[in-house]
Amino acid sequence: MFCTKCGTRNDENATTCIQCGNALRPASFGTPLTPPTPPLAPPQTPLPVQQYQAPIAQGYAAQPPMAVQIPNYLIQSILVTIFCCLPFGIVSIIFAAQVNSKAAAGDIAGAMQSSKQAKLFAWIGFGCGGAVVLIYAILIFVVGIAGIARHAH
Repeated sequence: MFCTKCGTRNDENATTCIQCGNALRPASFGTPLTPPTPPLAPPQTPLPVQQYQAPIAQGYAAQPPMAVQIPNYLIQSILVTIFCCLPFGIVSIIFAAQVNSKAAAGDIAGAMQSSKQAKLFAWIGFGCGGAVVLIYAILIFVVGIAGIARHAH
């Protein structure tokens, strides 16, 4: 079982995360509630049916923990691919596409790792694209200054 807060793998029977101490599930998760003990003497009037059904229906209604929302960085990856750096953008898209499928399969640690990789490659692609634009601007500036200097003499 994975922690919904930090993604650490814990024992299936654990109630708190070994890494962050987060509650993994309620103490009564998956265990039925005990029905009320019958009175010693039978009641004079029969109880309504709803009072007999409620403990059983509520006993198995414990909800599993909510799913963790892990960012997949797909939009950022696509934008980096189109505008900045194609190779790093494609790698980022591949990792971004893995996030949701791993999370749906219950591999929270793998989904978090793919999310981190998608973010890393998106930033690397953005940095490479920014560096190319900066070098191009410096080159245009230097060539422009050189052209002005040549025509001045």
